[in-house]
Amino acid sequence: MRHWTLLGEAPIPGTGKSLALYQGKDDFFIKLTGPQGGGQELMNTRKHGSEDALGALPCERLANPANARVLIGGLGMGFTLAAALEAVGEDAEVTVAELIPEVVDWNRGPLGERSGRPLNDLRTRVYVGDVAKLLRRSRACFDVIALDVDNGPEGLTRKSNDWLYSMAGIESARKALRPGGILAYWSAGPDRDFSDTLRCCGLRVEDVMVHAHGNRGERHTLWIATESN
Repeated sequence: MRHWTLLGEAPIPGTGKSLALYQGKDDFFIKLTGPQGGGQELMNTRKHGSEDALGALPCERLANPANARVLIGGLGMGFTLAAALEAVGEDAEVTVAELIPEVVDWNRGPLGERSGRPLNDLRTRVYVGDVAKLLRRSRACFDVIALDVDNGPEGLTRKSNDWLYSMAGIESARKALRPGGILAYWSAGPDRDFSDTLRCCGLRVEDVMVHAHGNRGERHTLWIATESN
């Protein structure tokens, strides 16, 4: 029988749900708890291939990643942030927006060792708050915006996250991009309707399937979107 130790719990603002961080012998994982949460596992430190890809792929496709300005929505376990930092240069700046302060604390604590402690990187900026608010007030600020704030377009943790996947949310993200910028979205699974929504917003879209761990087992979906003209 596997033994897990509860390290912390954090309420999700605006819901009756919480996140719970557990540590096992060799890994950590975060569960969703509370009404309709059902103890569902959201992420763990063994399976982060798609989170790595979300940070790396859009940055690698920039014409000049050396001094890129990147926004990551959702800190999670720090793997997306770490991958983005690896893909950009010494003069770059990567802002990570995280709604739940305790998640930042967990990444500064024992959890952070698994991702290489990207919060300690001098190029990292932390915004504690709703990434949607940051997008609404940003204009031509970022070369890459990579969003992983929920389970995908079909929200699981917080209903208000749905706005990010609406036409209004996509348009706000577009306005926050610099010319030639790239949008990237993470999802636990495919969603043809969301692909169509991105295209209806005038974006050229690539659907990328990425294994959660290694080259077998479950696969997650990334959408990489750029201006179509």
